[in-house]
Amino acid sequence: MLIPHPLLGARDAQEFTYLGDASLMDRPDPNGPEAEAAFCDYVFLRDNPAGVHRELWFHEQGDRSWLVVTRDTVTHEILGAELARDVKRGAQT
Repeated sequence: MLIPHPLLGARDAQEFTYLGDASLMDRPDPNGPEAEAAFCDYVFLRDNPAGVHRELWFHEQGDRSWLVVTRDTVTHEILGAELARDVKRGAQT
């Protein structure tokens, strides 16, 4: 499986480490009213969708960047990849 790295071009998936759902970038507020329950959900509850899904991948054997990869979990087709820092910045504006 090739991952289209936004800076380096197509890279073999074996260069990367898969972390999971890209929603992990949205950590709960530790000072929120239900912080303990929110962190419990954040750490232990995961969706396992069939179909198009956004995931975090770390380019461990390359430039050590974090990517948000959009992938179809049924066919394993990679639909796109973005630098996680750009995705996070876009969500903050």
